[in-house]
Amino acid sequence: MHFDLTDLRLFVCTADEGSLTRAAQLQHMSLPAASVRIKSLEGQSGQALFYRQARGVRLTPAGEAFLHHARGVLRQVHQLQTDLQEYEEGLRGHVRLFANTTAVSDFLPEILAPFLAAYPRVNVELKEMASREVGRGVLEGQADLGIVSGPLDIEGLQRVHFSTDHLVLVVPKGHSLAQHKSVPFVETLAHNQVGMHVGSTLNEFLHQVTSDLGETLKLRIQVHSFDVMCRMINAGVGIGIVPASVAQRCQAYLDLDLVSLTDAWSVRKRYILYRDAARLPRYAQMLVEAIAAHYGEVRPALVPTTQSD
Repeated sequence: MHFDLTDLRLFVCTADEGSLTRAAQLQHMSLPAASVRIKSLEGQSGQALFYRQARGVRLTPAGEAFLHHARGVLRQVHQLQTDLQEYEEGLRGHVRLFANTTAVSDFLPEILAPFLAAYPRVNVELKEMASREVGRGVLEGQADLGIVSGPLDIEGLQRVHFSTDHLVLVVPKGHSLAQHKSVPFVETLAHNQVGMHVGSTLNEFLHQVTSDLGETLKLRIQVHSFDVMCRMINAGVGIGIVPASVAQRCQAYLDLDLVSLTDAWSVRKRYILYRDAARLPRYAQMLVEAIAAHYGEVRPALVPTTQSD
């Protein structure tokens, strides 16, 4: 197939607007010219991409597939333009990193600060997302690297394990559950909870676990950082499930007790995701090495790990 970026932009705009007339206006071309371009795309693909209706157009199944790939191509072109502009301005590297809430709020700040200081001509674009969205973003080329916790098996992605953390129950000093060294998660559900914000990886995970138990979380408040969670727990708002690394840090200045969870899922391995190690830019590989070094690894092997790891 032979098509140019103008064709793809017109196609995507038409799909978004549901109207070829409106898309032609937005793309600054005449309706006849736009119609010819769409018909040319359909001719080259050998498929009808739109159903023509009295009040606009609607994608066919083939059109839905075409739209997915067209968006991907346009994203790649935009990223290419952005990267080249940065090189023109003297920037030598740009790493796109998607990470879950724990990574963004817990350990990445203390890793990225020295990394960026050591490499002043490398920029990092960091976005917080749920683990499933992190994986999808890396797979679709929106990110060079992704960081997730817990099992995540997406075909087409490779991963390297770089650390292991635990989820623990955090309670105020003197709370009834503090009398136990460990408790099953189900025993926490009778108490008011402090949770992370809607859309966070941990929030979605705990809701799924609770739903599987046929129970509901008694959330009194949801916040945007683990530090704030611990402060709310310290103030007596409720109890909460927090990564052990965060809970131990907060325990140093707050009156908190930490209780282990007996559930197997409380042990969470952390992984760096990528598509193809051989095609990772050198500066992205350097960031992988910096993350591994932070946890005592000299240089991780960028090879696929198995689901049983």
